[in-house]
Amino acid sequence: MSVGSSQSVILSNTESIPGRQIVEFYGVVTGNTVRAKHVGRDIMAGLKNIVGGELKGYTELLQDSRKEATDRMIEQAHSMGANAVVNVRFATSSISQGAAELFAYGTAVRIA
Repeated sequence: MSVGSSQSVILSNTESIPGRQIVEFYGVVTGNTVRAKHVGRDIMAGLKNIVGGELKGYTELLQDSRKEATDRMIEQAHSMGANAVVNVRFATSSISQGAAELFAYGTAVRIA
C-alpha cells in the first residue's frame, strides 16, 4: 500500500512476512473511524429484510470504514519509520445507537 511518497507499507495478518526478516519493532499502531448509519441506507436495508439479499449500502459503508481505519494505521506506522505492519487485526464496537467504530491495529516493524 502506498503511503505519501513512493514508499510503501506491507500489511500482514500473520506475525511475520515470508522471505523477509524483521529487523526492528516499533510497537502497536492503530487507526479507527466512527461512522453513523444513513437514513437512506436504513430504508433500503428495511426493504431488503423483507425480500432478502445483500445490504449493499452497509457493505459499502463497512468497506469505506475499513479502508479509512487501515489508511490511518498505515500513516501512523509510516511516521514511526516502519515499512511493514504485522498481526493486522480489525475490531468493531457500538458507540451509540446507529453509530459504530471500526478499529484497525497491528505491530509496526522494519523489514530487511
